[in-house]
Amino acid sequence: RRYDAGKDGFIDLMELKLMMEKLGAPQTHLGLKNMIKEVDEDLDSKLSFREFLLIFRKAAAGELQEDSGLHALARLSEIDVSTEGVKGAKNFFEAKAQAINEMSRFEEEIRAEQEEKKKQAEELKQRKAAFKELQSTFTQ
Repeated sequence: RRYDAGKDGFIDLMELKLMMEKLGAPQTHLGLKNMIKEVDEDLDSKLSFREFLLIFRKAAAGELQEDSGLHALARLSEIDVSTEGVKGAKNFFEAKAQAINEMSRFEEEIRAEQEEKKKQAEELKQRKAAFKELQSTFTQ
């Protein structure tokens, strides 16, 4: 929300540029486009909250290239207890736990969407097969 200047619920290219600059990890225009492209599931060239959380899930799974902007962004979410203190770390980890819970919910939504797509694809396949069978009846 802090970097969503348009208040539309998405982070676009310019908002991502500003965010990365403020976080101390500026990226090139092409680098920013590649960052969005890597997690942009709906291909709208901007990041939804769910896609933004996907960055951290990929980082945790080791699926981000070391030199990518997304890896730099994920690293910026780490905390050094020696500089932040225990109270800062406590707040950080509480926020992380909340984000993980939200991420789990989003992952469940993603799985449900994928299952629905599989189901629709299977139904389409069955309809095509039934149509071809019916078509063959008329061509004989």
